Amino acid sequence: MKIFTIILSVSAIILIGFNSTKIDLNAPFSGESALALITILAALCALLLLQILRISKRIEAKVKKKK
Repeated sequence: MKIFTIILSVSAIILIGFNSTKIDLNAPFSGESALALITILAALCALLLLQILRISKRIEAKVKKKK
């Protein structure tokens, strides 16, 4: 599970980096720039969810260790 979350996190970061090059700063909400912004937002949400998953797995492991 840990390797899976790391792979997904790295791919989300790569996706953010790639799409940040596609944004036209003169018109960020039109055409391909809007799609790039939406994709960056989706990748950021994926990173946030993966961090929540990692933290919940750590808490679960600590609770099991105490019992």
